[in-house]
Amino acid sequence: MVQSSSRGSKRRIARRLRVPHTRVWRTLRAECICPYHVQRLQHLGPGDFAERLEFCKWPNGSRELHRYSLFTDESQFNRDGVNNTYNNSHAWVDENPHATVESNFQQRFSVNEWCAVLDDQLIGPFILEGRLTREAYLRFLQEELPRLLEDLPLNKRGRMYFQHDGARPHFHMKLEIS
Repeated sequence: MVQSSSRGSKRRIARRLRVPHTRVWRTLRAECICPYHVQRLQHLGPGDFAERLEFCKWPNGSRELHRYSLFTDESQFNRDGVNNTYNNSHAWVDENPHATVESNFQQRFSVNEWCAVLDDQLIGPFILEGRLTREAYLRFLQEELPRLLEDLPLNKRGRMYFQHDGARPHFHMKLEIS
């Protein structure tokens, strides 16, 4: 079954074969078949290459473009530095090491921090209170970002390109920046 469709879960295979999922797991391990996470990629259609090439050439038209591009990002910091212990904590060994990881999960906290670079200037860092949601990001853009940009020369602010990545809070149906 795995050879014909490598994307099935061990529980789904077990249901189809009417055997315990532990038997499926033992069999896969005995055959040295390991689970790997699938990486999602954007599908590229036939017409995409020309558009992407044109976009890549666009900065060459203005050698000064990098001086007016505001590159931004946010990052979340927490006490442990580990967000996903289920997927990020494995001990792949041939014998159970009874490994443990100490954690202060009852005293957990996290902080979102925003920072930007424009030409040779660092803007921020700025601590975003609470959880980073679409509404919180919009509030930051409308209320805090203008204050952070006050010290920039007007000619840079007037020609500035605002760049941010594809994080979910960056996209909102009512995202209007004045």
